[in-house]
Amino acid sequence: MTRVIHTGDTHIGYQQYHQPERRHDFLDAFGQVIDDAIDDEVDAVVHAGDLFHDRQPGLQDILGTLSRLRPLAAADIPFLAVVGNHESKRDVQWLDLFESLGLAVRIGRTPHVVGDTAFYGMDFVPRAQRAALEYDFEPHTAEHAVLVTHGLFEPFEYGDWATEQVLQESTVSFDAMLLGDNHTPDRTEIDGTVVTYCGSTERASASETDERGYNIVSFSEESDSHQVHISRRGLETREFVFIDLELKSGEGIERITERVGQHDLTDSVVVVTIDGEGDPVAPAVESFIDEQGALVARVTDRRERDDEEEIEANFADPDEAVRERVRDLGLSVAAQGIDETVRTNTIADANVADEVQRRVQDLIDDADAFAVDTDAQAKRENGDANDGAAVSESTEEEADDGETAADGGAEQSTMGEYQ
Repeated sequence: MTRVIHTGDTHIGYQQYHQPERRHDFLDAFGQVIDDAIDDEVDAVVHAGDLFHDRQPGLQDILGTLSRLRPLAAADIPFLAVVGNHESKRDVQWLDLFESLGLAVRIGRTPHVVGDTAFYGMDFVPRAQRAALEYDFEPHTAEHAVLVTHGLFEPFEYGDWATEQVLQESTVSFDAMLLGDNHTPDRTEIDGTVVTYCGSTERASASETDERGYNIVSFSEESDSHQVHISRRGLETREFVFIDLELKSGEGIERITERVGQHDLTDSVVVVTIDGEGDPVAPAVESFIDEQGALVARVTDRRERDDEEEIEANFADPDEAVRERVRDLGLSVAAQGIDETVRTNTIADANVADEVQRRVQDLIDDADAFAVDTDAQAKRENGDANDGAAVSESTEEEADDGETAADGGAEQSTMGEYQ
């Protein structure tokens, strides 16, 4: 039997809410996964992409990741991984660096066998490039085969990548697909192949209200159809306090502070959503939450004014909101890269023009890089429901580059097994 931890979407380096403490939280959650792997003596840790939050992680994030991977390698537990959309670079990936140091394996079309299971990998592929994609994998002689990849797959409601096509056109028959990109655990089965998301290890969005964790996947030698077993394990992450209030006429700050005051807010992220009637109260609520020792106070007042406009009390992370809107435009890979170069704060203003010119020169011979994301463009032109949402709703979520929390996902309780 082969037993592995299936994790992903660790987003190391994400300084959520512009708080250094949150940046540390994402690395700490990844460290917990590694510690659990060593303590439980699993056969491998399988990471389904987005190890880092973006393609330019800071030195502290790279060193922090190295410090977590070294004990895993010392315990002789392989770290098998693919590249996600957040961290994907045009040439050499950060994962290649870790592989060169003997700390990771970037799995691909050639099987990497652990125990009785062959692991294959496929990095994130932009939608504009999937039509020409071939699913050719080298054969194996193991008892089981697994495909690890990153993307939003059908038949899940948030999917844009046909799972059936992947399975039908693949030259290898897979017992399971271990996925990353969707931040809520989810599971289905297609023609005997288990298809599952592990969810994120930290809350990258205020919509991710459920416990964070990862999957434990076992491939057994049983002769029946239940050869793939999946269970959940939770992680200890920074507390998020979610408070939803509907105010009646005449109710205001006193009612809100009474409700908020029922919680211990020390060092927590507090997310308050207000509906109902009454006057705007957000600034006073945020001040009260700050006085209680919270790390982050985020208040969204959804009540409508006479002009039917929503009141947005806190633009939590405008940079992330802009990223999501740019993604929705359906720009080519080249255009997205240039946009990021212009907007990034890691390049001195005086060097932006030179950096853009360098990127264009690097991309000029790559036709695929200039292919427009026609799916996103069609959705925008047809006025899809997300694009029609109020601006306040686009800023309300931390806009995790299009990643979906999938409220209907099959989140399981800690150590509970999928049925």
